[in-house]
Amino acid sequence: MSDALSVIPTSVLRNLADKLYEKRKNAALEIENIVKQLVQTAEHEKILTVINVLVTEFTYSPHANHRKGGLIGLAAATVALASDAAQHLELIVPPVLNSFLDQDSRVRYYACEALYNIAKVVRGDFIVYFNQIFDALCKLSADSDATVQSATHLLDRLVKDIVTESDQFSIEEFIPLLRERMHILSPYVRQFLVGWITVLDSVPDIDMLGFLPDFLDGLFNMLSDSSHEIRQQADSALSEFLQEIKSSPNVDYGRMAEILVQRASSSDEFTRLTAITWINEFVKLAGDQLVPHYAYILGAILPCISDKEEKIRVVARETNEELRAINADPAEGFDIEAVLSIAMRQLTSEWEATRLEALHWLATLLARHRSEVITYLDDIFDSLLKALSDPSDEVVLLVLKVHAGIAKDVQHFRHLIAFLIHSFHSDHMLLEKRGALIVRRLCVLLGAERVYREFSTNLESENDLEFASIMIQALNLILLTSSELANLRELLKQSLNNPSGKDLFLSLYSSWCHSPMAIISLCLLAQAYHHASDVIKSLGEDDINVKFLMQLDKLIRLLETPVFTYLRLQLLYPDKYPWLITVLYGLLLLLPQD
Repeated sequence: MSDALSVIPTSVLRNLADKLYEKRKNAALEIENIVKQLVQTAEHEKILTVINVLVTEFTYSPHANHRKGGLIGLAAATVALASDAAQHLELIVPPVLNSFLDQDSRVRYYACEALYNIAKVVRGDFIVYFNQIFDALCKLSADSDATVQSATHLLDRLVKDIVTESDQFSIEEFIPLLRERMHILSPYVRQFLVGWITVLDSVPDIDMLGFLPDFLDGLFNMLSDSSHEIRQQADSALSEFLQEIKSSPNVDYGRMAEILVQRASSSDEFTRLTAITWINEFVKLAGDQLVPHYAYILGAILPCISDKEEKIRVVARETNEELRAINADPAEGFDIEAVLSIAMRQLTSEWEATRLEALHWLATLLARHRSEVITYLDDIFDSLLKALSDPSDEVVLLVLKVHAGIAKDVQHFRHLIAFLIHSFHSDHMLLEKRGALIVRRLCVLLGAERVYREFSTNLESENDLEFASIMIQALNLILLTSSELANLRELLKQSLNNPSGKDLFLSLYSSWCHSPMAIISLCLLAQAYHHASDVIKSLGEDDINVKFLMQLDKLIRLLETPVFTYLRLQLLYPDKYPWLITVLYGLLLLLPQD
């Protein structure tokens, strides 16, 4: 302190710590003049003495007025040093930054003012302290004192001006700090951060797009902020980056895709819409580059297809179609197992639209990569079989399409029919409500004759005779009424003359015997009238019950339908078809007599 007294008069030091601002200001002007003189005389040691006194005796003093005076004094000294100030910044800047954390709001205010004046003098030379300054400004942007906030904004604008005109700014050193601060929830800090991102992105020599993955998640996080202004600013920044991505040849789509996938499941509607829109653009711009990430992207798209917001549903559907249109290859990093796993997981979604699209993906994978998908069949087959109980008819039809793709192999075909019989056995409501739909669709997809032969083979040895009878009755009704089985009926009509028709008749015969009315129907269809009359004559008292009579009633009604037109016309030739007359009389006599 004694050295300082030889340079700075005692009265100046005393006024610098005075409680009155005017006295401190005048003392600072005195210090400015003193330093100017020392600069002119090149007395560097004395300059250091002045700075050290201001730092140690004032800025780190326990007394608030001393700290205020020290800050004003350092700013005044920097002004006096002018072009020589840069070489003393390592002594001047740290105590000013330290004062940003002072408990006294007025000290914090003077710290902002001091750094503002220092920055105006040294401009780009203080860029080496940018990270510390940025960190301090970040904290002060949320200061509880309005005057400190106001001073922070002024300083912030100046620092932005200096950075944008500087060629010494290091974006690589700044990004880790920015990434760390992006998840602060304070609205003031968020506005501060978005402001900096926007400013830096506007500087041609700073490649913010290259570092976008480092702070993209933070920007998306701001889309759900309670403040409309912050949401708008974040959205504006994201929109600008998306436009830059569209025109940039080098973009790290992979890292950003992972972030977008996470944000697509956000509880905030606007965040979901923005994320799915970005994913949509990414798929259009660089679908091939995203091949290794298809599973994650699909996992984000499929739930959004059933989103409550129509805009999200529309974009998700479009993205899904774009993605499925790309015929990716495992050699390019396409992970079939991962995509298959995602599709199977979404098969249990509560939303029908999502389940349907998951099934479309399964069908696509089967069509393009059948051999690879079949290797994972043990993991997916049971779930696909259970999906046949889905409450949606549309889903069931698509499940059957997938099953048909799998059932091209005999082993899987037999497994499918066996499981269906087991399911109908354990759930009679499934047989009643969905049986016809399932059987008819399988006949279209896999061939009616093949399907009916397999059902017959399985049911022939069924131990539960009551179930076997119910199942055969259901299959018989489908056979007699469904347009999908018209060719099968035609083949059966030729049983007496056509070897193929005869073979089919015989393959169905044993299992159809589980139901008297079914075997009679089969004989009528095959025009085996003689045998039909023998079956009727063989019926005992135990065979004729309420269920039998209900089936008989159905058959008589069916005889009046177009399916049996040929049979009714044959009645015109009683001499040629005598056993037909006998069968019809037999059926008539089986009806309850009044």
